[in-house]
Amino acid sequence: MYINSIGYYVPEGRVSNEHFESLNGLTPDWIIQRTGIETRSKAGDGENVDTMGIKSIESALPTLPYDIKEVNLLVASAYSAYDTVGTTAHIAQRRFDISGAKAFYMSAACSSFINGLEVIEGLFASGKADKALLICSEHNTYYSNERDPKSGHLWGDAAVAYFLSKERVSEGDIEILDIFTEGLGNLGKGPDGVRLRPKEDGITMPDGRDVFIHACRYMIYALRNSLKNCGMDISELKNVICHQANMRIVAQVAHQLELPMDKFLNNIQELGNTGSASAPLVFAQNRDKFKAGDKVSLIVFGGGYSCGAVILKI
Repeated sequence: MYINSIGYYVPEGRVSNEHFESLNGLTPDWIIQRTGIETRSKAGDGENVDTMGIKSIESALPTLPYDIKEVNLLVASAYSAYDTVGTTAHIAQRRFDISGAKAFYMSAACSSFINGLEVIEGLFASGKADKALLICSEHNTYYSNERDPKSGHLWGDAAVAYFLSKERVSEGDIEILDIFTEGLGNLGKGPDGVRLRPKEDGITMPDGRDVFIHACRYMIYALRNSLKNCGMDISELKNVICHQANMRIVAQVAHQLELPMDKFLNNIQELGNTGSASAPLVFAQNRDKFKAGDKVSLIVFGGGYSCGAVILKI
């Protein structure tokens, strides 16, 4: 499976750490020390999951090596849905007039992007599609409670769009060497570790310590399984991109893998936790830094719980 073109959209709005001190009592220095976040992205008036998703698709079109109407599978893969009836996949199908394609929404919390890749891989293997569009758009601030001292200061908004094909269509395609995912709902706090209940208290993280422990452990677990599937050693990776939940998690993963921090690419300092869009967004923002033959891994952990890893060859 191959990545043919990548687009992304980050809203212009930024929320500083100072914004939260009067709301939840957390000082800017405390937030930086505990999370690594200095600002976070925030969608503006009139923006939502769908509008951000469409803009990310539009940013990918100039480098797409075929007509978007050739896409026969659209997957919206995220958790902060704007509408769970008319999904971003269907909005995109209508916006670009893509006939005869499958279109649906799926979620696996912050693992949604990599789970979406795996679903597409399966449909490609079954012969039911050969060109796909994966849209991962998160509007966390639509659901977050800024007065919540446990997690109200974490969230940012962003979207990515990845066009994929079963076979290589151009020399610039990125090859997907392996996709690994696993559900972990039976471990730790499981489904209660991170919650999004719009009619109750929005997006919350009742037990951050449990999330921290399992995120560190299982992102490493996912990476090691994916490397094993490829017959690769970790030394062959140019970079590792973690889900952008917390810089302390990234530092702990680096420590346990015995890798220097400069091997890890991040955007959490500016954008905060952009959910399932975060790791693919970091890759998209750094795409021009990689050269042919480089291998990069994205590793994720999601509330629920779940984990995933994908290894890419430029």
